[in-house]
Amino acid sequence: MSTFGEYFKVTTYGESHCRSVGCIVDGCPPGMSLTEDDIQPQMDRRRPGQSSITTPRNEADRVEIQSGTEFGITLGTPIGLRVMNKDQRPKDYGGATIDLYPRPSHADWTYLEKYGVKASSGGGRSSARETIGRVAAGAIAEKYLRLAYGIEIVAFVTSVGKIHLFPPGTEDDSENDDARNQLLSTISRETVDSFQPVRCPDAAKSAEMAQYIEGFKEREDSIGGTVTCVIRNAPIGLGEPCFDKLEALLAHAMLSIPATKGFEIGSGFAGCEIPGSIHNDAFVANPAAAAGAAELAPGAAAMRSKLTTKTNYSGGVQGGISNGAPIYFRVGFKPPATIGKEQTTATYDGSSSGVLAAKGRHDPCVVPRAVPIVEAMAALVIMDTVMAQQARVLSRQFLPKLPSQ
Repeated sequence: MSTFGEYFKVTTYGESHCRSVGCIVDGCPPGMSLTEDDIQPQMDRRRPGQSSITTPRNEADRVEIQSGTEFGITLGTPIGLRVMNKDQRPKDYGGATIDLYPRPSHADWTYLEKYGVKASSGGGRSSARETIGRVAAGAIAEKYLRLAYGIEIVAFVTSVGKIHLFPPGTEDDSENDDARNQLLSTISRETVDSFQPVRCPDAAKSAEMAQYIEGFKEREDSIGGTVTCVIRNAPIGLGEPCFDKLEALLAHAMLSIPATKGFEIGSGFAGCEIPGSIHNDAFVANPAAAAGAAELAPGAAAMRSKLTTKTNYSGGVQGGISNGAPIYFRVGFKPPATIGKEQTTATYDGSSSGVLAAKGRHDPCVVPRAVPIVEAMAALVIMDTVMAQQARVLSRQFLPKLPSQ
């Protein structure tokens, strides 16, 4: 369906070439300062036309708050968010070939089979244009999480094709592990965005990736890649065993993003090759536990952890529950399906085969623009699990204390 979340619910609407796209956010706490200026920065990071290696579709993607606030303060009622589609070119997707042939690896065929009808232009609901509502809602969730807990969410590109920021299979290499952990503990969005146009936080690798993507664009082809995301200062106790474990919710969220093909948390698949004696995260006293409450956001002060881990192969989650360490994971994106290069395919009715060279505007690689989308979906998951844990903690406080407490 088009709704995500249980406590902080987000329903997105819109197709790639309809009049507008957006979302309804239900469950946002009342009394929080919120204007379009809080949301627009993430919209700008997601929008098309940012560089020569993204789709040339020129959309300002200006977000408008339609409801749920008054005088810049949230009311606790549903928040309506709208973005008008300005640079629509549905005719780019018409013509004999695109009407006859489903695009290979695209949702054209599956949508038609499922619904009996499909959007005739662009990708419809399968288009990355749908993610506008997610990013807008994620920005609202992020503001609450930052104010209440000091939570920071930062994503960045870690590979394009076979070019990797960190060599694959080096999770048990202490030098690479230290470099990775240092990056995860210090990386900021400002730093990520300084490495344009790819958003890989290494000058040499970023330049190599950009040139690599340009080559695919020139050949009217496409390439995939991965995005890594870190969530810092998330409180301990997030996640609902057994079926709504935190990593399961994050995987659900990430794999709902268009073009995703893989998810791994912490050491991921490479961790399967590491002995338990190395992979186990030893517990140590948390130096941050002694920090004064005045130095922390209100929620962080109430949910400080006495312990942390010496290593973090678990990715901040153990038994499906956050352990207070940074949560980090990686998402894999396939090459975009819509390409100008000629491809052999079959007609919709299966009566014959032919050649399709797709028209329209598309990204040769989605990972640079996927960064804020990954951050948004991470924020929605953490917001939902925070609100679930808040309800549990608050309801427990009304009970008489147990003898052991």
